[in-house]
Amino acid sequence: MELGKFNTLTITRRSDNGFYLADKEGAEVLLPNKYISDNHRIKKEAKVFIYKDSEDRFVATTLEPYIIVGEFAYLEVNETNEVGAFVDWGLEKDLLIPFNEQHQKMVAGNWYIIYLYVDHKTERLVGTSKIDKYLKPQTIEVKEGDKVDLVVRNFSDLGANVIVQDKYKGLIYKEKIFKRLQEGDFLEGFVKTVRDDGKLDIVLEKEGFQHIIEPVSAKILETLKESNGFLDLTDKSNPEEIKSELEISKKVFKKAIGWLYKHKLILIKEDGIHLVVEAEKGE
Repeated sequence: MELGKFNTLTITRRSDNGFYLADKEGAEVLLPNKYISDNHRIKKEAKVFIYKDSEDRFVATTLEPYIIVGEFAYLEVNETNEVGAFVDWGLEKDLLIPFNEQHQKMVAGNWYIIYLYVDHKTERLVGTSKIDKYLKPQTIEVKEGDKVDLVVRNFSDLGANVIVQDKYKGLIYKEKIFKRLQEGDFLEGFVKTVRDDGKLDIVLEKEGFQHIIEPVSAKILETLKESNGFLDLTDKSNPEEIKSELEISKKVFKKAIGWLYKHKLILIKEDGIHLVVEAEKGE
């Protein structure tokens, strides 16, 4: 039975307070009545999240928290007091971020990137905003070209600093960012370079025609259809205009409209791009 994670347990018996669930070793935990549904039956399995209640006892819930042990999440502080900050993590009891686990003093109403771990001295779940120490893996288990999950951490003059696969530090250079990003955004990207210092260079689009131009071409066609067949952009448009309208680079834009023009799907005129209607295709 793992604290701070989802566990699949067997319902063993009923009590006035709810069902008791057991793991393979026979250790039991209570699933309170308020979480029991018609699908729960004795001898059936149930997927539950295990945490501790206000009296420091293990308890199960069918609610899904925003974060589990070993992961990062972008969470809002509900309140602060003399103990620390309490963040909303999707359960009835807020998650404590002690003062000594705060990278900076937390403020109620603000959002922070939080890492969840088990304090093995107290056997309690603890959140921390001091996340750097959890982004120093001994080995790198991703390689160039791999698709990865990202969390936007913050921004610098170089670009967007991201957390990669809940394990690594990554950077998306600002010249490679063609969509609006905010701190706490969850998105997907690709490993461009694994650096000698263990950090990763990340791109949001996989390189190569098939992976970039085809989906961008489809996006341009869809935008044209939504704009009554006209887009006020050409290959001479300002890169910032293209970025604002389509969230892509001018280089990729020019390749995509070239492909669309070659396949007689668009017309490129001085005033912009025109969608070729079915009648024009047949002429």
